[in-house]
Amino acid sequence: MLRGVSPQDFDIATSALPEQVEALFPRTIGVGRQFGVMLVLEAGGQYEVATFRNDGGYSDGRRPDAVEFADARADAQRRDFTINGLFLDPLTGETHDWVGGSEDLRARRVRAIGDPCARFAEDHLRLLRAVRFAAQLDFQIEASTWAALQSLAGRIQSVAAERVRDELVKLLRPPHAAHGLDLLEQSGLMAFVLPELVPTVNCEQPPDHHPEGTVYQHIRAMLALLPADAPFALPWAALLLDIGKPATASRSPDGRIHFYAHEQVGADITAALLERLRFSRSQIEEITFVVRHHMQLKDAPQMRKATLRRVLLRPTFALELEHLRLDCQASHGKMNLHELLLREQAELASQPALAAPLLRGDDLIALGFVPGPELGRMLEDARDRQLSGELTTRDAALAWAKERAAQPPR
Repeated sequence: MLRGVSPQDFDIATSALPEQVEALFPRTIGVGRQFGVMLVLEAGGQYEVATFRNDGGYSDGRRPDAVEFADARADAQRRDFTINGLFLDPLTGETHDWVGGSEDLRARRVRAIGDPCARFAEDHLRLLRAVRFAAQLDFQIEASTWAALQSLAGRIQSVAAERVRDELVKLLRPPHAAHGLDLLEQSGLMAFVLPELVPTVNCEQPPDHHPEGTVYQHIRAMLALLPADAPFALPWAALLLDIGKPATASRSPDGRIHFYAHEQVGADITAALLERLRFSRSQIEEITFVVRHHMQLKDAPQMRKATLRRVLLRPTFALELEHLRLDCQASHGKMNLHELLLREQAELASQPALAAPLLRGDDLIALGFVPGPELGRMLEDARDRQLSGELTTRDAALAWAKERAAQPPR
């Protein structure tokens, strides 16, 4: 609210003890009663209400070993960063600042409350949250907080993969994704949360195709070009596009740099990385498919019509096309391939009848074909002829199939 941005949610803190919150409202759930956290069900909504408290030690690097209920000032002191330690009285509209958060907000600064090493030790995810806040808000991380973050970066390995994933997803959203990637690398966190990216930092590329520089610089440039409404998978497809290049880099006798089969190697690395971060199966499959097939699109001008249209009809094609745009703009800047695919996509969209096959397996079985490999090849042949424009109606396709059925078996 102080930044002039509409809040997405409100954190509610109170002097009321859990049993008092329970007595005040007819429907409550003690989701974290031992930590003073109650869930209040009211007017169709769910509200998490926390009692002001002091925290004991954090032996697991996530949750306090014990809590002691306290006042608002003490509650502010236990929080992570000064900009997150501000309190608003909802009845008077007064802001309470016991940690210097207002000044840091004006200075666009992320600063740990008190001793930064102690704050990071309490919850190791705060290491990643500091970087995320700095990128998301375009703030600077205060010097002592930054130094503590760099020295303790390795502790992020103790955090559950799902929590790391959720922070990375927020970090790598436009418009701050490129800045977020830089902070990951500069802080040392990249080596522990996305170690597969570290070799890209110094991985050289052919300057004629990639005047922007190393693989890392190319990835960064793609992230900087992400549209504001980028679908969920696009930042990750861009991030992992060339993840296989360092492992496949070689030089020919004339000194030229090559990355043979980097898309295949990259797809395997991508799948393993996303599985480690507990992405959903559908997300893993979609992102991995784009990484595995991104080099295929360069052959579009030489493809047969039917082959190209099969590519255009893939459920991932919209993502692949946007991925190609970022790839070209972030490197050589030549957009002729992207423009060709846009034209082909528009032409295909003008022929909606091509979306569905003219013949099904049942049609061929009715004509006497036996289920098996030959029937599958017939369906593929019919689909190719349809997509190339040779078969344009169902009647024509059935006539072609009847003629084939009458021929002696091959």
